[in-house]
Amino acid sequence: MEPWYFLNLGDATLAAEPTAEVENAFLQAFQAAGSPSDMAVFTRHESEGRLHCEVIAYFSPAAHAVAETLEALPSLKPARAELGLLAGSQAAWQTLFFENET
Repeated sequence: MEPWYFLNLGDATLAAEPTAEVENAFLQAFQAAGSPSDMAVFTRHESEGRLHCEVIAYFSPAAHAVAETLEALPSLKPARAELGLLAGSQAAWQTLFFENET
Protein backbone atom coordinates (compact mmCIF):
# COMPACT_ATOMS: atom_id res chain seq x y z
CA MET A 1 0.00 0.00 0.00
CA GLU A 2 1.39 3.37 -0.99
CA PRO A 3 1.60 6.02 1.72
CA TRP A 4 -0.42 9.17 1.95
CA TYR A 5 1.39 12.35 2.97
CA PHE A 6 0.52 15.15 5.37
CA LEU A 7 1.67 18.72 5.77
CA ASN A 8 0.80 20.99 8.66
CA LEU A 9 -0.18 24.36 7.19
CA GLY A 10 -0.28 26.06 10.57
CA ASP A 11 -2.86 27.88 12.63
CA ALA A 12 -6.20 28.02 10.82
CA THR A 13 -6.38 31.82 11.10
CA LEU A 14 -3.02 32.15 9.30
CA ALA A 15 -3.16 29.22 6.88
CA ALA A 16 -4.63 30.97 3.82
CA GLU A 17 -1.26 31.69 2.19
CA PRO A 18 0.32 28.24 2.71
CA THR A 19 -2.96 26.63 1.62
CA ALA A 20 -2.90 28.64 -1.62
CA GLU A 21 0.74 27.64 -2.18
CA VAL A 22 -0.14 23.96 -1.81
CA GLU A 23 -3.12 24.33 -4.14
CA ASN A 24 -1.07 26.10 -6.82
CA ALA A 25 1.77 23.57 -6.68
CA PHE A 26 -0.70 20.71 -6.82
CA LEU A 27 -2.75 22.10 -9.71
CA GLN A 28 0.32 22.42 -11.95
CA ALA A 29 1.27 18.78 -11.34
CA PHE A 30 -2.36 17.64 -11.57
CA GLN A 31 -2.85 19.18 -14.99
CA ALA A 32 0.51 17.90 -16.23
CA ALA A 33 -0.50 14.38 -15.14
CA GLY A 34 -3.77 14.55 -17.08
CA SER A 35 -6.04 15.21 -14.06
CA PRO A 36 -6.21 11.64 -12.70
CA SER A 37 -9.07 10.88 -10.31
CA ASP A 38 -6.73 9.33 -7.73
CA MET A 39 -4.61 12.47 -7.38
CA ALA A 40 -5.96 14.91 -4.79
CA VAL A 41 -5.21 17.07 -1.78
CA PHE A 42 -7.63 17.22 1.13
CA THR A 43 -7.57 19.45 4.18
CA ARG A 44 -8.97 19.22 7.67
CA HIS A 45 -8.92 21.48 10.71
CA GLU A 46 -7.44 19.53 13.61
CA SER A 47 -6.91 20.61 17.20
CA GLU A 48 -5.90 17.45 19.09
CA GLY A 49 -6.84 19.07 22.39
CA ARG A 50 -5.11 22.38 21.71
CA LEU A 51 -6.85 25.73 22.02
CA HIS A 52 -6.36 26.63 18.35
CA CYS A 53 -6.81 24.30 15.43
CA GLU A 54 -4.32 23.80 12.63
CA VAL A 55 -4.96 23.07 8.99
CA ILE A 56 -3.52 19.76 7.85
CA ALA A 57 -3.19 18.95 4.15
CA TYR A 58 -3.37 15.28 3.12
CA PHE A 59 -1.94 14.26 -0.24
CA SER A 60 -3.13 11.06 -1.90
CA PRO A 61 -0.46 8.56 -2.94
CA ALA A 62 -0.70 9.71 -6.57
CA ALA A 63 0.27 13.22 -5.41
CA HIS A 64 3.52 12.00 -3.84
CA ALA A 65 5.79 14.11 -6.09
CA VAL A 66 4.05 17.33 -5.03
CA ALA A 67 3.98 16.20 -1.40
CA GLU A 68 7.69 15.45 -1.40
CA THR A 69 8.50 18.78 -3.09
CA LEU A 70 6.61 20.56 -0.30
CA GLU A 71 8.39 18.41 2.31
CA ALA A 72 5.22 16.67 3.44
CA LEU A 73 5.69 13.59 5.59
CA PRO A 74 4.39 10.06 4.94
CA SER A 75 1.24 9.15 6.85
CA LEU A 76 -1.57 6.69 7.03
CA LYS A 77 -4.67 7.28 4.97
CA PRO A 78 -6.77 9.90 6.79
CA ALA A 79 -10.30 9.17 7.93
CA ARG A 80 -12.82 10.74 5.57
CA ALA A 81 -14.70 12.51 8.37
CA GLU A 82 -14.46 16.30 8.14
CA LEU A 83 -12.06 16.28 5.19
CA GLY A 84 -12.50 18.88 2.50
CA LEU A 85 -11.25 18.55 -1.05
CA LEU A 86 -8.70 21.32 -1.59
CA ALA A 87 -7.70 20.35 -5.11
CA GLY A 88 -8.29 17.51 -7.53
CA SER A 89 -11.29 15.94 -9.19
CA GLN A 90 -14.58 15.46 -7.34
CA ALA A 91 -14.23 11.84 -8.48
CA ALA A 92 -11.38 11.52 -5.96
CA TRP A 93 -13.96 10.95 -3.22
CA GLN A 94 -15.20 7.78 -4.90
CA THR A 95 -11.77 6.70 -6.08
CA LEU A 96 -9.96 7.14 -2.76
CA PHE A 97 -12.66 6.53 -0.16
CA PHE A 98 -15.30 3.86 0.15
CA GLU A 99 -18.87 4.62 1.24
CA ASN A 100 -18.52 2.71 4.50
CA GLU A 101 -15.41 4.64 5.56
CA THR A 102 -15.77 7.43 8.07
